[in-house]
Amino acid sequence: MQGLQWDDMRIFLSVARAESLSGAGRVLKLDPATVGRRVARLEEGLGTPLFAKSPQGYGLTGAGQRLLTHAEVAEQAMTGAVEELRGDQAGLSGVVRVGAPDGCANFLLPQVCARIAAGNPGLEVQIVALPRLLNLSRREVDMAIGVSRPTAGRLTVQKVADYRLHLAAARDYLDRHPVTGRDDLKNHSVIGYIPDMIFDKELDYLGETGVERVALSSNSVSVQLGLIRQGAGVGVVHDFALPQAPGVVKVLPDEVSLTRTFWLIRHSDDRRVERLNRFAAALGEGLRAEIARLEALT
Repeated sequence: MQGLQWDDMRIFLSVARAESLSGAGRVLKLDPATVGRRVARLEEGLGTPLFAKSPQGYGLTGAGQRLLTHAEVAEQAMTGAVEELRGDQAGLSGVVRVGAPDGCANFLLPQVCARIAAGNPGLEVQIVALPRLLNLSRREVDMAIGVSRPTAGRLTVQKVADYRLHLAAARDYLDRHPVTGRDDLKNHSVIGYIPDMIFDKELDYLGETGVERVALSSNSVSVQLGLIRQGAGVGVVHDFALPQAPGVVKVLPDEVSLTRTFWLIRHSDDRRVERLNRFAAALGEGLRAEIARLEALT
């Protein structure tokens, strides 16, 4: 083989991250059979298998793992070269995919990302709202907002901002079922996360209130807020979400007040990608400003 070409690396990276030909094909806009032929040709040229094929998908072999490191370096170099030639200092462009828990994704990212996109017409921002941890190593997203600081992996982590949460309920619910004190919560219908679907310990809000049982639950804070707005009970709500829930008010704010932190998490190799650095800076600044603005309204 005369040498690896960038197109070979691009296909290899897509299969490594998607762990399937079909997933890589969707990213590359190629037929899975074509992706499979390209992988086979690459393996033949290198004289070694890069993937272990199984019913579960395509997993990297030892050789594939070694190639992955070099392929990611090549990807960063290619991205940097394209940005320089395009003169991206004039404005952000291309696709940036941001992952976040659904509270942040629903109540903060739309307005923050809309403002960033408005100032950068060549930019496409994709918001991934998933009730689970996102895998940056597999490049599910370019960066993620998390509620816990990761302690493992090739990641860079930056604190974005603290945010507050309080118990809340609809006014009509409280008219029918007054909350007289923290000990009284056991007599109320409580709304929260499905216990075995709490993917991060920082989301175990009710554990800090002493509540042992939830009557209505969801893995989505947006659904939980919807239940609260319907007058179904009392639950923990982000302060920054309250302005979007007229008729919902804080309950026992002096007795129950929680503070959490948003972290901006990125793959360590992306520190060399100026476009992502600039987007990350704008995202962090926008989130801090929006949290402060919304919490001041509550």
